[in-house]
Amino acid sequence: MNKLLFGRYIPQDSFVHHMDPRAKLVLSFLYVIVIFFANNWWIYLLMTLVAILSIWASKINFKLFVDGILPLVWIIAFTMLIQVFFGTGGHLYWQWGIFSITSLGILNAAYIFVRFTLIILISTLLTLSTSPIQISDAIESLLKPLAKIHFPVYEVALMLSIALRFVPTLMDETEAIMNAQRARGVDFGTGNIVNRIKKIISILIPLFVSAFNRAEDLATAMEARGYQGGAGRTKYRLLKWGTRDTIATLIYLLMTMIVFALRFF
Repeated sequence: MNKLLFGRYIPQDSFVHHMDPRAKLVLSFLYVIVIFFANNWWIYLLMTLVAILSIWASKINFKLFVDGILPLVWIIAFTMLIQVFFGTGGHLYWQWGIFSITSLGILNAAYIFVRFTLIILISTLLTLSTSPIQISDAIESLLKPLAKIHFPVYEVALMLSIALRFVPTLMDETEAIMNAQRARGVDFGTGNIVNRIKKIISILIPLFVSAFNRAEDLATAMEARGYQGGAGRTKYRLLKWGTRDTIATLIYLLMTMIVFALRFF
């Protein structure tokens, strides 16, 4: 649990940390969208180089990103196995009933592994290099035109920033509850699937109770401070587009053009 880095913020004095959060948010979404158009190893190599360059520019230890991927390895592996045993096309290596292993299925499984890994790296980089307040301000700024059609821009930005802020808190609380249960003799690694599910219930109930209590305390604190949404509010932190944002945008746009060139030509 303590290796899950999504939602955590690590302050640094780096190129990425000093970027406008709007640029980081848009470029992260652009990267995730473009990677789904990748269909050969040259494109994946290019996007891997861009991800490594972005991580290097953040001055965050790469080992942290590896540790952040490890808790999600089983989900990636499960997705790969589905593709391997149910994928069709190419040379058939083995078949038994509805299960089969083909060359195209193995290739697609490898693509999925690289794709998921890169998406996790970029999304983790966004949260590690951008505080929840900055993400909230960026979302609010990008969605501001929708306020003209009475879209709740400020409320949506607030909800997303609170959700991001409390992801690591809930993970830490889950770890604390599990340690407390272990101290009382609960072993989460033994027993059949039914017994393990019953043991998980002993984690979920106090976790939900704690989450609801925390949400109520937060709501009370906001009401006590007179929070009224975004109407009439001023900003202490003003978002400014700088030279580094333009440079990063040009790099990602160049990457996008090369990807489509390699895909279609």
